Parts: sequence; structure tokens; C-alpha cells
Amino acid sequence: MATILCIETATTNCSVTLSVNGSIIALKEDYNNQYSHAERLHLYIEELLLKNNISKSDLDAIAVSKGPGSYTGLRIGVSSAKGLCFALEIPLISIPTLDSLAYQIKEKNGIIISMLDARRMEVYSAIYTAENKNKIRKTKAEILDENSFSEYLEKGIVYFLGDGVEKFKGICTHKNAVFVEGKLPSANEMGKLAEEKYKKSDIEDVAYFEPYYLKDFIAG
Repeated sequence: MATILCIETATTNCSVTLSVNGSIIALKEDYNNQYSHAERLHLYIEELLLKNNISKSDLDAIAVSKGPGSYTGLRIGVSSAKGLCFALEIPLISIPTLDSLAYQIKEKNGIIISMLDARRMEVYSAIYTAENKNKIRKTKAEILDENSFSEYLEKGIVYFLGDGVEKFKGICTHKNAVFVEGKLPSANEMGKLAEEKYKKSDIEDVAYFEPYYLKDFIAG
């Protein structure tokens, strides 16, 4: 049985959970549209541990959302996770952001497309089966148009979620498209995925691990 601290900072949601044996026992997050990671992440971690009578030395691993997503948000989350792993000498586990986001859809039929805003009409997206969340198309950055994802929409119901949904909703009129609005990646879906990786010793090299930005950073 592992006690894992999960950290999600890939979007505006600053989210932290404690997972024990794959089950979330506590959640603290700031689910709004403002970036607050630098100010709140460490406060949330300390508050979560204190309220649940768990010390940092009780942690078996740290799991962090690896991206894609906000460059600044990812850097803050990964830096914090790596610092804790170095100090506590425990493993670092990375969870693909779009994978955990897909688990917010509980339906068992159809396809899930997780999409995060990548500025203008571009999104980061990945595609999964609804039933078991198997990834059927890898993560990529793509520019949306009215024909995007048509090959999946023609086959049946497709659930779209993430902060990229608003862009696509404005140009997609397909009857099989279901837009699940107001959803952001959360550490609440990371526990089971982190536990599975922990059991398989699927961990990262703390010294060399970097977020999965997908695209090069361009200042603007």
C-alpha cells in the first residue's frame, strides 16, 4: 500500500491530493480561471498533510502532471515535485495530463477527446475509448477547424472536455459531439494511475525529468 502525493498544475487549477492504495483520501484545489500555483501550491500541500495527520516522511512517492499544458504551471508543479523527491529520497511518478483528464468522463460508450487550450485556434489533444480509457491516438498539437475529429464523430458519440472545448464548440455542429464544459485537469483523477505506476516501478529520473511541453516555448 502506497501513500502518494499527487500534484496537478498544468492549467489554472492548482490541485493536490493524497492517495492511499490508489484511492483519494483528501483533495485541495483552486478550481478557477486564475493562475495561483506559485502562491498556493506549497500551502495546499502543507495543509493537506496536516489535516490528515500525514508527515512528509510517510509519503512513498510524489506524482505530478507531466503535461502538456501551461509552461509556467508545469514548471512550478514539476519543480516542486522534484524538490520533494530529492529531499525525501522517494520516487517521482509522472502522469500525462490528458490521460487523467479523460477519467472525468464516466460514460462507458463512445470516444473521449481531452483537449487543452494552446492559444488561438490550436489545442493539445489525445483520444481515448470511453469504456477503459485506452489511448487510441497519441497526444498532439493541432489547429481546429469544422472538420476536426470527423473520422471519430462519424462513428458515434464523442465526448470533448478540457479548456479547449469552448473553441471547438463554436465551429463543430456534428450531432454526435457532446461538449462537457467547465472541466480542468485535477489531481483527483491521478491516484489510481499513480498507484499503478508505483506498483510497476514506472518512475522518472528525478535529476533529468522535464515537463512534456509538446511545443517549444515562445515568449509573447
